[in-house]
Order: sequence, then structure tokens, then C-alpha cells
Amino acid sequence: MSEQNTDLRETVRQRYAAAAVQVSEGGTACCGPEAIEVDDNFGSTLYAADERDALPAEAVAASLGCGNPTAVADLHEGERVLDLGSGGGIDVLLSARRVGPTGKAYGLDMTEEMLALALTNQKKAGATNVEFLKGTIEAIPLPADTIDVVISNCVINLSTDKPAVFAEMFRVLTPGGRIGISDVVADDELTPPQRAERGDYVGCIAGALSFAEYHQGLEAAGFTNIEINPTHAVADGMSSAIVRATKPTTSQAPSTKAEAKSDSDSCCGVTACCTPAEQATDPATTVVEAKAASGCGCN
Repeated sequence: MSEQNTDLRETVRQRYAAAAVQVSEGGTACCGPEAIEVDDNFGSTLYAADERDALPAEAVAASLGCGNPTAVADLHEGERVLDLGSGGGIDVLLSARRVGPTGKAYGLDMTEEMLALALTNQKKAGATNVEFLKGTIEAIPLPADTIDVVISNCVINLSTDKPAVFAEMFRVLTPGGRIGISDVVADDELTPPQRAERGDYVGCIAGALSFAEYHQGLEAAGFTNIEINPTHAVADGMSSAIVRATKPTTSQAPSTKAEAKSDSDSCCGVTACCTPAEQATDPATTVVEAKAASGCGCN
């Protein structure tokens, strides 16, 4: 990571840490000179009143996002959900309620203060199917193919390495898994300098990709069924958008009996086992030798 990118990440971390401290001390996340400043286009006002009322006040106060990803991700009972940049935990706790006791909601954040606040909110909410992780969204600390749904709320645009984020989302998702993200996206006509004029990284604007760049980035990572739909303007030429995409199902059953037989006969050390076309997989051995060495009883 370049020195500039490291500095930007540290600036983001410090500002979000300040927001967490303010909330923990009884303030709100938008009132101090060092914390994130938000308006009506961001924060808890984007959630329904019944959702806000069901959560600890501190989780609601720490909401800094540009949408409500749990409302667009179409979560189901028993699913495993990962929230990138989980902050005070509002989206994780809402997700936990939607997936139920047989599901699980993970929250990932790089800020110690936000993680501490999230853990406090988890205890207050009595959520047992929740786990908060420390780490960056460019290097998710979870194994591959373990998550059904990835959500995020106005965080990916803060990353200085968005291709890495897209690749990591794709990696941790199970085949057929999906993303349901709220993020700030720029009109295709805006140049990076023009986006920078409308805000800064910690304001969720200057780092935003254009609609075309976002689509291309997800496609390059391997996603399909990509949808990017604006919901409301957050600045001139900048919109909060709902982003959906799917990881293709790559594991498929053999399409023919011959393929199935070939797969099942692989233990015999030959291809096309027990057919006129059988050959040893090791060209230095004969079919008889390969079968004898395999120990699986092939004749």
C-alpha cells in the first residue's frame, strides 16, 4: 500500500473512532469537529422507525451510512451474512434478527472504538448469533466460500483499493451467494477531481466510483447479474445507490454419464476406466500397472 493510501486509511480510522467515542460518551456521531459529519442523506433516518426502535440507541446514533442494506439484501432464515465496515453494529443486529437463530451475522471493522461500541450494542440487544471481527475490507479474515450474503453501508467507497474489496467479497461468498450493498456512486460524466470537489474520503464522496467503474469492477472480480440503481442524491452528480450482484454457481454435476463415470473411476489411475479408450494417467506405466498400484480393486 502506498504512503498516500496508508494516510487516507488512517484518516478514516481516526474520524470513525472519534464518532464511536462521541456516541459512547452520550453524544451523536455527527456533532464533533473531529468525527464524521452527516446530513439527512446519511445515517439512521434512512431506517424505518420500527427498526430503530428495536435496537440500542447507541447503535442507531452511530449509523453513518447512505442507505439500509438489510432492506435490499432480501435476507432469509438460516443465512450467513457479513457486513463490511460494520461500525456500531446497526446493520449486523438487524441482519441477525432477519436470519434468525439458525443463521449468523458477522461484522467486520478496522476501528477498535467502533468494535467496542458494537460489542456493547450486541450485549444490550441480546444477540447471540452475531460475531464482530477486526480487520480491513481488503483482506477479510474469513475462509473462502463461507458467506451467503455480503452487505455494506457506504463503506466500500472509502477504500483505496476497491478491486481488492471486490475480489475479497467474491472469495468469501459461497457459489450462488450475493451482495446487497448501499454505496455512493458518481455519475459517469464526473472526473475524479470533480468528485473530490464534492467531499472527502471520510465524507463518503471523493472516493466514489462512477456507475460504469463500479459495474466493471464487480464484473472483473467475477460477479454476474450486476445491478446498480440510484436511490437519492447526496451531492451534485453523486447518488446513494443499491448495488446487487451474484457469485456464479461454479460447481455443477457431470452433464453426461460418461463424465460421471470418468470422475468416479479416477481412483484407478486411468482415464475412461473399463472402456476401450482407457489409458494410464501416468504415461510411464501400463493400464494394468496403474490399476494394481491404485489399490482400489480395479481389474
